[in-house]
Amino acid sequence: MRFILIDKVISLDIGREIKAIKGVSLAEEYLADHFPTFPVLPGVLLLEGLIESASWLVRRTENFAHSMILLEQARNVKYKSFLAPASQIEYTVEARVIEENISSFTGFGSSDGIRIVEARFGLRHFNLADRDSAMAAVDARVIENMKKRWKLLS
Repeated sequence: MRFILIDKVISLDIGREIKAIKGVSLAEEYLADHFPTFPVLPGVLLLEGLIESASWLVRRTENFAHSMILLEQARNVKYKSFLAPASQIEYTVEARVIEENISSFTGFGSSDGIRIVEARFGLRHFNLADRDSAMAAVDARVIENMKKRWKLLS
């Protein structure tokens, strides 16, 4: 399964901050197994929404320079409430540092004015061709797909 945890980017201050939203539908696959009698967005996916938001901030700040953006570390992750179907979460992520291959952020997700999740985390960004030049074509395809997805989100 592949989850896309951002439906729309609602604001972007390149190099500084991004705000994005995600609506939770009862039709989402993971809800069938995650507390079937009390369906809520799993905590790890709440965190992934923050990470995905930050990844878009990195991509736009670096003009899509890297094909791979991965979680390096997560600290001080706090889950404060649940997010049920028919709810919407707004992610706000602020960049602390965005450098060539690493970045760090603080962020939170809120719904109806209530913070659901907050965290400090770092990302690592690179191209597959950095280690194997034969992967340059893969990098190019991934970057092109990310540019297409960005047009849908923004």
